[in-house]
Amino acid sequence: MAYNTLLTEESDGVLSVTLNRPDVHNAFNDELIGEAIELFSGIGKDVRAVVLRGSGPNFCAGADLNWMSRMVSYTREENIRDSSKLAKMYAVVNECPAPVIGRIQGAAIGGGVGLVAVCDIAICAPAGRFGLSEVKLGILPAVISPYVIGKIGASHARALFLTGERFDAERALRIGLVHRVAEDLDAAVAETIDQLKTSGPEAVRACKKLIAHVASHDLAEAIPYTIDAIATRRVSEEGQQGMKAFLGKKKAPW
Repeated sequence: MAYNTLLTEESDGVLSVTLNRPDVHNAFNDELIGEAIELFSGIGKDVRAVVLRGSGPNFCAGADLNWMSRMVSYTREENIRDSSKLAKMYAVVNECPAPVIGRIQGAAIGGGVGLVAVCDIAICAPAGRFGLSEVKLGILPAVISPYVIGKIGASHARALFLTGERFDAERALRIGLVHRVAEDLDAAVAETIDQLKTSGPEAVRACKKLIAHVASHDLAEAIPYTIDAIATRRVSEEGQQGMKAFLGKKKAPW
């Protein structure tokens, strides 16, 4: 399907999704938000991995200024409707059944940091720059906060949310916002995809669900889920194939 603000290309089970508004540093507006919701809501089982990237020199500058200018006159109810749609975009990316790899070049600011946070694996260039600058505008990084705090923890969130300061790739790596800094982003992304493809595709998807459940429940509720999850995987066709291949010192069928 063709989109106005996104470029998509699928090859060998890998779906590449490019934010395609380079003239505004891939800042999102209501159209991009709607298209991203539609795209990520429809990702099927044939997709082994999604690569999320930005066109041009920067990954994502957050909210588009023209879009933000309309919010100034919004009522509280209109702001709630608008923010709910934005929240849904982050949720569908975060809950994408296939692993999402963020290819982060240049700057990721405000809501762009939120997109980095919902990537399962984020790889950035050494010149990457980040900022949660909402407080500079008198507003909050509210909708993205569950995902950013989940990635970097409350301590780093306090320092970065409250000051709105810019930070570099080294700090992003140190606090856990990104997982790797690489000179050659394409090579690093390709290596990650190769690693994912050595794993059972159903197991990878089940792992995403496992992490989400365990992270959001206390120990007493998490343990029964983990017992059921491993039992289900052991008796599954893929689990049986993988374990038999390992025990027989053979290559798994995927």
